[in-house]
Amino acid sequence: MNTSAVLAILGMGIATYLTRLSGFYLLRGLNVSGRSKAALDALPPAVLMAVIAPVILTTGWAESIAAAITAVAAFFRLPLTVTIIVGIVSVVALRWIFA
Repeated sequence: MNTSAVLAILGMGIATYLTRLSGFYLLRGLNVSGRSKAALDALPPAVLMAVIAPVILTTGWAESIAAAITAVAAFFRLPLTVTIIVGIVSVVALRWIFA
């Protein structure tokens, strides 16, 4: 893995963490429910898809299929960590199969 990829991953991780932290800070006095809560719950899978979208479009079949599997996991609202693990396991297994 090259330095720019590592820096990009770290940057995205920091941006995600700061976004979550700022959300807790800004919404600390509000009672979020209904459609607002549903919209906020949909953000982590949306961010994950935005991160992996370039990989889907610029790499091979293993990555594209793994991205689709990850999207299904996100669609079923699995926890973000579980969704990421599903994606990692999928791409590793599919790279092994397609190698």
